Amino acid sequence: MSIELIVLDVDGTLTDGKITYSQHGDEIKSFCVKDGLAIASWIRLGKAVAIITGRESKIVARRAKELGITHFYQGIHNKKEVLEGILSDLDLTMENVAAIGDDLNDTSMLKAAKIAFAPANASVYTVQIVDRVLRNRGGEGAVREMIEQLIMDEQLEKEYLALWDYE
Repeated sequence: MSIELIVLDVDGTLTDGKITYSQHGDEIKSFCVKDGLAIASWIRLGKAVAIITGRESKIVARRAKELGITHFYQGIHNKKEVLEGILSDLDLTMENVAAIGDDLNDTSMLKAAKIAFAPANASVYTVQIVDRVLRNRGGEGAVREMIEQLIMDEQLEKEYLALWDYE
């Protein structure tokens, strides 16, 4: 079975895990553009992406929209339950899922996925349950690294590089 869906946590995975507030109370987050390019590429390859996050943030909603991520869930306590609903909608199974997370609230989702990843700076407990610990830290290309590993695993390098006229 091939991986058809990647599931992303946000804080500590797509971001460095820091939450900054301005003096006016606005929340500020930074995202790695390299992660974004890989996510957009995965979607262009006809694959699906979901964000399931425990927090709620307008900034994350904006980033998901920019990247074309249609399966977007915020304020979620039971990530595995939401993932099961997505799989039902897409007519997929856990055998088609790769997931990335960095902390204890990602455990059920990571344990259920066919392939589980964690950024280099994930919780010591999280790295014990995943299949692959990445070299990159959350917010610093970890999602890009995961996607490129999956592209190599799935032997999609030619199609991936062709998206960007790479020769």
